Amino acid sequence: MSTPTLRVAVVGAGPAGIYAADILSKTDLDVSIDLFERLPAPFGLVRYGVAPDHPRIKQIIVALHKVLERGDIRLLANVDYGTDLKLDDLRQFYDAVIFSTGSIRDAALPIPGIDLDGSYGAADFVSWYDGHPDVPRTWPLEAQHVAVLGAGNVALDVARILAKHADDLLPTEVPANVYDLLKASPVTDVHVFARRGPAQVKFSPLELRELGHVPDVDVIVYPEDFEFDEGSMAAIHSSNQTKQVVKTLTDWTLKEPEELTASRRIHLHFLHKPVEILGEDGKVVGIRTERTALNGDGNVTGTGQTHDWPVQAVYRAVGYFGSPLVDIPFDDVAGVIPNREGRVVDVDGEHIPGVYATGWIKRGPVGLIGHTKSDASETIRHLGEDVAEGGDAFYTATDREPKAVDEFLAARGVDVITWTGWELLDAWERSLGEPHGRERVKVVPREDMVAISLGRDVPTA
Repeated sequence: MSTPTLRVAVVGAGPAGIYAADILSKTDLDVSIDLFERLPAPFGLVRYGVAPDHPRIKQIIVALHKVLERGDIRLLANVDYGTDLKLDDLRQFYDAVIFSTGSIRDAALPIPGIDLDGSYGAADFVSWYDGHPDVPRTWPLEAQHVAVLGAGNVALDVARILAKHADDLLPTEVPANVYDLLKASPVTDVHVFARRGPAQVKFSPLELRELGHVPDVDVIVYPEDFEFDEGSMAAIHSSNQTKQVVKTLTDWTLKEPEELTASRRIHLHFLHKPVEILGEDGKVVGIRTERTALNGDGNVTGTGQTHDWPVQAVYRAVGYFGSPLVDIPFDDVAGVIPNREGRVVDVDGEHIPGVYATGWIKRGPVGLIGHTKSDASETIRHLGEDVAEGGDAFYTATDREPKAVDEFLAARGVDVITWTGWELLDAWERSLGEPHGRERVKVVPREDMVAISLGRDVPTA
């Protein structure tokens, strides 16, 4: 008896899911792939996690677009795993399921005052300024002095978007509601705090250099924050990226005070560990940091010396964290689906047949796009091995026709958006931007995205 076509569902249409589907489609397996996405649009954090003034990074979408427009991978967007269908439902239609749902929550920062009004997670702010349909369309931009906690590119993005004049974002795809609120922001100073030294930050050299070219925004660093221990020197000598970052930061220490004439400022503070967010009447009024000292291996210890900084808002950019999925094991400490090289495992460490993971939900929110590709390759390799070893027993789906899942979702009243629907939304957004010389203007409300994608009348405001 001939082996039927392998049916595989990929849950999550960001880079991790699209790469996994693409790699799987190019194996020797006779395979049919459906790519599920809970949002009305694909591309995940490239669309909703990259700052609008970074079009170079957003060009990754071009490559992802080419994968999906081929037509051999079906996109089923606006379908929420856990609500519209669950694992048992997927098993009815698919022989294997790959979860690539990413990490979209903020990692916790357990310090006093973290829950004060005016204390925010960077992930929520990024979702807001990127026009995510599931976050409020407003944001309380009322602070003149702001603190950003973190030493990675997300911290730089948040600081830059807060400090940048809104008019300088107009050539980008920034949504109109975001532009209007940023335009009215009273901010003058943004303070970025890193608990370790200049040689330990996770800024990319290009992103850091770009910070120095934001119009009418000065970058200020403090010579007393520049300490290099043995571990720091080893990092500088062994990594060209670290060397470039340290050089850029060190060059900024040479600026004379009379050169700093901008109306807004981004202050980069090193060796300052946030220990408490200060409040009055339930609102943020400051942040307390403890001075740290490098201890020889690039790590730090507290000195006991504290400093209070008057700020009216605090953004924590200390990392992303995964979200648990219905019927799937979850590691609450690491924020990932427990797995062995992509094979999802149960509480006893046994592989759950036909269930896999890739991307940040597999390995945590670290690494760049290149890591995501190799990550997907590893998962797909194991899936292929399991198919070969499992033989006919691997083909477990009972309703194998693609239309079966379409009928299932239709019966549940789900407005499924296909690739054709995305093309309609893509064209609509581009048409909004064209009169203004912009590549696109994002449509933000979910109901509008769905209506446009399905060819319905767009709701009026």
